[in-house]
Amino acid sequence: MHVTQHPRTPWLAPIVVSALLATTATAHAKDRLDIHLSGYSEVPNSLSTEASGRFKGKIDEKSGTITYELSYSGLVEVRQAHIHLGRRALNGGIMVWLCQTAINVDPTGLSPVCPPQSGTVSGVIRAENVIGPPGQGVTAGAFEALVGAIRANAAYVNVHSAAYPLGEIRGQLRDD
Repeated sequence: MHVTQHPRTPWLAPIVVSALLATTATAHAKDRLDIHLSGYSEVPNSLSTEASGRFKGKIDEKSGTITYELSYSGLVEVRQAHIHLGRRALNGGIMVWLCQTAINVDPTGLSPVCPPQSGTVSGVIRAENVIGPPGQGVTAGAFEALVGAIRANAAYVNVHSAAYPLGEIRGQLRDD
């Protein structure tokens, strides 16, 4: 990068370079996701459960992907896991399946199989993974809506089990 210095403002170049580097570092940090999932975050009622989990991801808008890893433990029988559209303390529809089972099948067929009790799944989310929810204004394939919801703190990860079909552990996605 070349910065032209004005003879009266030689101090300006280091400030401009520092600002550009800080902006680049911030953009990369905002694209990393790392959240804890617990029963206490479930809605409308918090749950006291031994189960816990973690979701890690990286948004790459240039390639139109989110790479992710979902780990959980302490569940008796996992049925499915998703990213939902919804702010903290609100439930919402499914945007993306993170893993599926023979009982609850991802309609796209693209998500991996959920480990039954404890384990880790990983994958890459692309436009074809986004299924909606149409009732909340998100059309199938709207990857940019998924990223927008995550950045607006309006998306959450939920792992559903046989004991708690509406969700046993949950964590709000955010990019901070």
